[in-house]
Amino acid sequence: MRKVLIDTNIYSAFKRDDPVIVDAFQHFDFIGISVTVLAELYAGFKGSKREKRNRTELEAFMNSSRVHFIGHDRDTADFYAQIFNNLKENGTPIPTNDIWIAASAMQNGLALFSLDNHFSYISGLILQTKDDIR
Repeated sequence: MRKVLIDTNIYSAFKRDDPVIVDAFQHFDFIGISVTVLAELYAGFKGSKREKRNRTELEAFMNSSRVHFIGHDRDTADFYAQIFNNLKENGTPIPTNDIWIAASAMQNGLALFSLDNHFSYISGLILQTKDDIR
């Protein structure tokens, strides 16, 4: 069973019909989407001429039996703190939202599917990249 948590840029690539991403989605049994990714998508939709359409398409995606919403709790906060401090000690900061996304993936034992290379700075995170799919 292939289980992943997707980053915002993966959903965006999927919606742009990126053939590698579309094909990868067909092989995942579990596609997690964190509250942070959902918030980033909503923020991106806000105020655009396609906001309603984008939200409708995202809702249809979220209603797939293979897509699962991943929320945050106290354990997520503990993972966040560990990741944040490790990155700080190593002098490799990354965006705050991405720390939350990585924390969600690690907490739930999911590979993180992203186009961002900076996730490789996070020790213990299983990272799935577009190059891994090819």
